[in-house]
Order: sequence, then C-alpha cells, then structure tokens
Amino acid sequence: MASKLILMRHGESVWNAKNLFTGWVDVPLSDNGIKEAVEGGKKIKDISIDVIFTSSLIRAQMTAFIAMLHHESKKTPVFVHHEKKLKEWGTNYSETSSKETIPVYYSWHLNERMYGKLQGSNKDEMRAKFGKEQVHTWRRSFDVAPPDGESLKMTKERTLPYFKKEIIPYLEKGENVFIAAHGNSLRSIVMFLDDLSPEEVVKLEIATGDPIVYEYASGKWIKQI
Repeated sequence: MASKLILMRHGESVWNAKNLFTGWVDVPLSDNGIKEAVEGGKKIKDISIDVIFTSSLIRAQMTAFIAMLHHESKKTPVFVHHEKKLKEWGTNYSETSSKETIPVYYSWHLNERMYGKLQGSNKDEMRAKFGKEQVHTWRRSFDVAPPDGESLKMTKERTLPYFKKEIIPYLEKGENVFIAAHGNSLRSIVMFLDDLSPEEVVKLEIATGDPIVYEYASGKWIKQI
C-alpha cells in the first residue's frame, strides 16, 4: 500500500529576515514565517497525516503546528515527550480524545546544520571579513565545514540514519508522515530520496514553508509535488 511523505522547511525565522547565520540558535518564526507556515499547511490540508516528526528547534516545531491549523482532519498535534516526568504526567487516558490527536516526535537529529562560530553573525559581514568565496564554500560545499561547525556531509550522517530507523518504518506500515525541519536536514533526506550526488545536492534549494510530497511504495520514492 502506498503511503505519503510530506517534507516542509520551516517558515522564515526572525534571523532569516535579518540575514543572520542561525544553525542551532533557537529562534522563532517571523510574522512572514508564520504566514508561510499557514499557506504551506493549506497545500497539504487534504492529505491524511498519521504521524509528525520535527526537530528540537522552535522554528520547525512552530511550522509543524501552524501548518496543521487548517488540516481537514481537525486533529490536534500532540508532542510525545522523552523526559520521564513529562511523558508520565502528559499521558492522555481518554480513548475518545486520543483518536483526535496526531503524535509529534522531535529529535535533534533533524536539526539544522550547526554553523559553529558563524552563528549569530550577519552573512554580508562574514563575506566582508572572510571573502565571498570562503563563505560560499562554507555554505554550499558538501564536505567543508565552517569553523567549529558542520558540513552538509556531517549533517547527513546524523539525519539520514534517524530517518531510516525512526521514520521509514511508519511509511512501510502504510502511514502518512509529515516532517517539518530545516533546509540542510531536509536536503540530506532529499539527497537520499532522489539519489542525488554531492555535486547535485549542493545546488538543491528548498523553499521555506513550501511542502514537498513523495509517495512511497515497495521501496520506491515518487515525487508528487
């Protein structure tokens, strides 16, 4: 049975709007980013969703929850917490309301690429300091990391194993999965889904708040939108 995988990069963050390197700095969506999440959600409102995965960063989590506001199911996304007390005390004992919820799992494995000592700095100022070519290499190469940060290759090495171990099993059961994450963690996943080379993936752009939908059946991925 075919299942669907929805990928959505978070809407514009307040630091995207300020042209700052963000990485793992946990900043929220901007006003425009909230609008992008709403519009992205409307594009997937008629697709049944069984489970949601997101990163540990608030901009991705906000995107996931905002995108579900207009979903035709009217179900409530509910975090499944890892911490013992939150998990224990947050238990829903009602079968009725449980049927009207969608579990949301979060993990740092889906976080954005960590930009190290560039985090918080203005991109244009870094170009002036280090040179356009150097900053371009840090941002767009596959295996060159910024100072004390991650390369796309390093991001892929944490994101893809999590995707294969924790997310694909839901798809194999015929369930539809929605992932709200980040440009580089999603590029890592798309690299696998579309069998892209390192040269091809560095040219891949994933727009904020715009869903990408795949159909999964018999181990094959077919991009729909």
